[in-house]
Amino acid sequence: MIKNVTIVACENSDFVKPKRMQYLQNEVPKIWDMVEVHDSVAILLYHEEHDTFVVVKQFRPPVYLKNDDGYTYELCAGIVDKDKSLVEIAHEEILEECGFYVPLDHIHKITSFYTAVGFAGSVQTLYMARVNESMRVSEGGGVDVEMIEVVEIAVAEAKVFVMNETKAKTPGLMFGFGWFLENEELTKR
Repeated sequence: MIKNVTIVACENSDFVKPKRMQYLQNEVPKIWDMVEVHDSVAILLYHEEHDTFVVVKQFRPPVYLKNDDGYTYELCAGIVDKDKSLVEIAHEEILEECGFYVPLDHIHKITSFYTAVGFAGSVQTLYMARVNESMRVSEGGGVDVEMIEVVEIAVAEAKVFVMNETKAKTPGLMFGFGWFLENEELTKR
């Protein structure tokens, strides 16, 4: 339950730094406002025993301001803010958010892409891992004050889920599901 919402100016943040770029493009002066943010990793988790995608549902304040709900369905993900490799960060996020211990060599890179290109231009690296109940070491849910709900979505329902406009989803989740469905023969190994 969300209550007592106030919006204030962001004076100082460890996560976003507003900037203004001034430049010439074909001799036309331009200005672009943006934010500097951390890059991220996201992991498409396929539960091989349940034939489901394991995703997270969590509250996102910017979405709340748009739809008065604020809960989004996302791939397991995290920002790149530690002195670790991307796959090590992915491993850590799977453990913290979803409760599965996945060995590093079982986490496979799919691709990288730019996100929020109009205001941030950060890079997200997408991974894929197969999980099963023998890998479960906790219920997940995040660390500290994170309030993450672990949700399983049947692969057979993925297309319908992605097109359901009543569910707030991230582009990474939508891309990850689409990639899996197009490459299912590769993912079953």
